[in-house]
Amino acid sequence: MIATNELRIDRSILDNIDWEMTPERAIETYMEWGSGWARKNDFVRYADQESLYFVIYDWEDPLQVTLVRRTTQDLTEVAQVAAPIELIQDAIYESGRKPGVGVHAINEPLKAWLKQELNAGW
Repeated sequence: MIATNELRIDRSILDNIDWEMTPERAIETYMEWGSGWARKNDFVRYADQESLYFVIYDWEDPLQVTLVRRTTQDLTEVAQVAAPIELIQDAIYESGRKPGVGVHAINEPLKAWLKQELNAGW
């Protein structure tokens, strides 16, 4: 796993983050048991296809944001970023799930903070 300061300068990673990917969409896209009929054009087109996206594991203490790499074969944690706890908690509550039981997508305020913090996605 790479450190946040390394992530800030690794353009090969930052330029390939899919800021719209969510944990749910990743399952639909990369897992054969995803809701195939709902995929439309969002499905894996070649064997080496991958997505880089941020998630929140709400069982972690302290809460943080994790950058993951998803393929059809694997999910790898690439980096963890310590973000303001209020932004992380808001994203968890916004997702409509009870804290402590899941993997959550980042919301728009947290996404904006990450882009600024990492100088990415602009």
